[in-house]
Amino acid sequence: MTWLYRTLSTSVGKKQLMAITGLLFLLFLCTHLLGNLSIYGGPTSFVSYAEHLHALGNLLVAAEVIMALALIIHVITAVVLFFENRAARPIAYNVDKSGGGRTFSSQTMPYTGLLILGFIGVHLATFSHHIVDQTTRNIFLIATDVFSHKGYLAIYLLGVIIVAFHVRHGLWSAFQTVGANHPKYMPFIQKLSIVFAVIVALGFGSLPLVVLSLR
Repeated sequence: MTWLYRTLSTSVGKKQLMAITGLLFLLFLCTHLLGNLSIYGGPTSFVSYAEHLHALGNLLVAAEVIMALALIIHVITAVVLFFENRAARPIAYNVDKSGGGRTFSSQTMPYTGLLILGFIGVHLATFSHHIVDQTTRNIFLIATDVFSHKGYLAIYLLGVIIVAFHVRHGLWSAFQTVGANHPKYMPFIQKLSIVFAVIVALGFGSLPLVVLSLR
């Protein structure tokens, strides 16, 4: 455990831990989106995907536990780094310099991160409330019911946009932190992060529209 303590006691170590947990979430986003895109095959395909997913049993539970732990670590590390950076630079710059790769996504990472945390809570609470009884309703009917509420639909679409902004910077930043900061590869990774963010926004954003069109 000594190596872990040494790692977490430095800013570089915290950033690396944050990058690794961030990459886990990016992997989760990919698998979650690919699975949910089964809705394009119709209600039967969507229900079949959900059934196969829940059939994993303990493996699914283990994955959920790992993601929950990764979320806790990611959030705590982000908060600690945020306040360490504030303490190291108590006086803000008079001029906001946008050079050095700074973008709107990078500048708002702490705030979009908090909004995403709130969105995850609302998302899980909303679907958990509707999934209590699946004896008479399958996952497609549940999704139809949830997305039929205009208030939640608006929250969901806004949440997807915020997630896209967060991962737009998070993807290339994570690769940079773990040592992939090479002049030859970084421009490609930066472009890839933009493409990935667009895919996340369009992919997840289209799901409720497809669900509602099939009801």
